[in-house]
Amino acid sequence: MNELAHLASGNKVALVLGSGGARGYAHIGVIEALEARGFEIIAVSGCSMGALIGGIYAAGKLPEYREWVCNLDYFDVLKLVDVTWSPMGAMRASKVMSKLEALVGDILMEDLSIPVTTVATDLVRQREVWFQKGSLLRAIRASIAVPGVITPVHLGEQVLVDGGLLNPLPIMPVVAAHQADFVVAVNVTAHSPLPVTLEELLPKEEEATDSRSENERERDQSMGKWIGDVRAATRKLWGGLGANGDEEPDETTEARGKREWSKLDMILESFDITQAALAKYKVAGYPPDVLIEIPKTVCSTYEFHRGRDLIRLGRHLADQALERRMPSIASDAAE
Repeated sequence: MNELAHLASGNKVALVLGSGGARGYAHIGVIEALEARGFEIIAVSGCSMGALIGGIYAAGKLPEYREWVCNLDYFDVLKLVDVTWSPMGAMRASKVMSKLEALVGDILMEDLSIPVTTVATDLVRQREVWFQKGSLLRAIRASIAVPGVITPVHLGEQVLVDGGLLNPLPIMPVVAAHQADFVVAVNVTAHSPLPVTLEELLPKEEEATDSRSENERERDQSMGKWIGDVRAATRKLWGGLGANGDEEPDETTEARGKREWSKLDMILESFDITQAALAKYKVAGYPPDVLIEIPKTVCSTYEFHRGRDLIRLGRHLADQALERRMPSIASDAAE
């Protein structure tokens, strides 16, 4: 009872945004739910997609970013994939970073409106690296570099990759560095007892007012078609790349494309499982006041064309979590 009274007595939030690929769009909905209740976010720590969303939010550009991602279809997402197939990773992420640079400019983290900590992993020293100063874009780029998928960032002697490798839910930075009335953590790689889909979790009334066409809904639900389109594009890319050192002499272009993307699927799924387990340990070690969990089965890591629904899901689950902990604080979004 005393804890609930404490939570209701202030409105300053330290927000922790976890890693999880496309599921990280749910962070936008969580931020909307908090702001709808009049809470002030005074500090953010984030990893991977959480670092990206947290940085964009602190730079004051979240509405513009939201508008962009909500209008991406899966062909738009495919155009953002800049394949390199280098030994360090399959993609460079330069197209996405160019979009972010156009949005926020080359802003320094110390000039942001609120303190932000992004987390990366140094492969050389095998430890976490916290970014709190310097280029925001560089900090985001290091935090999103999924090992083997997105090329790492070289900074001095450091080789920096996705922070989710060691800390997918970085609660400690906000606990250690900031004063807040309570900590809200968003885990977007949460385990669920049984697989649950995005459509099953979205509130029925929102589904009923969904303005998308039936064809669009069917398309978004078709993970197989999405993977097929990606594979088709990579087969074309492979056709122009010539021989690769370890390929079989008689291997067809189609076989090479399928083989590489099955490797990528396996890397991402393995990384997801590891992050989910690590996030549970982080929550156990530093329990947040409010924990919002997005089941990792709601979509695949790379389904970045589902932004609109994932944002809605984040807001919906945040509303539920906040109402459970602070039932006396209503949202102005109960329209």
